[in-house]
Amino acid sequence: MGSVAEERALGYGGLVSDLRDVYESGRTRDLEWRQSQLKELVRLLREKEEEIFDVLREDLGKHRGESFRDEVGVLAKSVEDKLQNLKKWAAPEKADTPLVAFPATAFVVPEPLGVVLIFSCWNLPIGLVLEPLSGALAAGNAVVVKPSELAPSTAAFLAATIPKYLDSKAVKVVEGGPEVGEKLMEHRWDKVLFTGSSRVGRTIMTKAAKHLTPVALELGSKCPCIVDWLDSNRDSQVAVNRIIGAKWSTCAGQACIAIDYMLVEEEFAPILIELLKSTLKRFFTKPEYMARILNKQHFQRLSDLLEDPRVASSVVHGGYYDPKTLSVEPTILLNPPLDSDIMTEEIFGPLLPIITVKKIEDSITFLKSKAKPLAIYAFTRNEKLKRRIIDETSSGSVTFNDAIVQYGLDSIPFGGVGHSGFGQYHGKYSFEMFSHKKAVLKRSFLIEFMFRYPPWDDSKIGMLRHVFRFDYVNLFLALLGVRR
Repeated sequence: MGSVAEERALGYGGLVSDLRDVYESGRTRDLEWRQSQLKELVRLLREKEEEIFDVLREDLGKHRGESFRDEVGVLAKSVEDKLQNLKKWAAPEKADTPLVAFPATAFVVPEPLGVVLIFSCWNLPIGLVLEPLSGALAAGNAVVVKPSELAPSTAAFLAATIPKYLDSKAVKVVEGGPEVGEKLMEHRWDKVLFTGSSRVGRTIMTKAAKHLTPVALELGSKCPCIVDWLDSNRDSQVAVNRIIGAKWSTCAGQACIAIDYMLVEEEFAPILIELLKSTLKRFFTKPEYMARILNKQHFQRLSDLLEDPRVASSVVHGGYYDPKTLSVEPTILLNPPLDSDIMTEEIFGPLLPIITVKKIEDSITFLKSKAKPLAIYAFTRNEKLKRRIIDETSSGSVTFNDAIVQYGLDSIPFGGVGHSGFGQYHGKYSFEMFSHKKAVLKRSFLIEFMFRYPPWDDSKIGMLRHVFRFDYVNLFLALLGVRR
């Protein structure tokens, strides 16, 4: 096979074909191979930690503390979890069989899908490559990874580093822009995972339809945060700490699961705003503690949101932005118009609208009128309100009294619903995303029931009724010719 650059010129047909040959050889199915790849991923994260910090700072201005928390640390934990549990996940799972099938055994065998393609996004450019990659490798697939060209330093790092640690014949990194993605999608894949915008997600699905390629989409949304009255000053402060962490401390709000806007009772809003202001001042004592905006295009999009006169008049804190440094000050807005762009489009930045409601329960009606988000957050001690949020709203996830931390749990799935995407991964769910659960049934030649075959009569239909009702006593009697 030629280099990736040569394959790019040829449209990647040879790359896909060679990966399929590697997969068909059985190489990637071997459990020891899978474990070795996961061990190498852990080694990569440990040995290249400082380089990862460097490229994330170059691409996004992330502080090393944020980079470790959101990408390196959480990812190493996740890969270690896969290593510890892989043998159990990959083992056949026994299934029940009805007595009428005796002697018989049934089980479910997780098998790899084959050759899979992963498109990652720029805001978590290490984690959104290596987390799904670890799941695909754990499941036994050959993989092509397409990092985002909007995080060029990270993409170059991955392209140079992954072949040094992982099996270079079974794992490929392909760099490039949208034209590269389009060429890759001209080929047949056994699964495609795309993380990014709804606009590009629609294109991915359209191209995948040509080959009936199954697709998982992780898309953006406007993730709401309900903030109820909290009884104690401490609870209120803890809530504000976590809100700020989930809005401004995660890639400056440029994250699909970041809080997009808040819903608060009218009387509580002034108290909450003052607490947010004072805490922001304590948290962000240096500019480098918050990531910068990705590029000029995204900076302009955010500044346009603020320059709407109707929106500008709702700013109660911040609002300053600097095109030279691509930085936007943490900004709080109170009741911007609901039909303004800031309330109809995903913000994806450090702007936080607060929408007031008469009663906190009214927030549920508000959410039900919107598209299903990737996440709903709610800070409350009200168990009845929690139950209503779970029962009456739909979202990829619901988190109470915290935000974004659900992303780091290996025990629950991460993914959207409706317009926020479909398909779930993280932890065991990453393994399952790239696996097929194959049903296997083994029967004996020992017992044969002729009532399952024509020619039909009422007695045969009666026996089938007993079978489907698990009424084995009457079935036995019917076989003996005894009527009850």
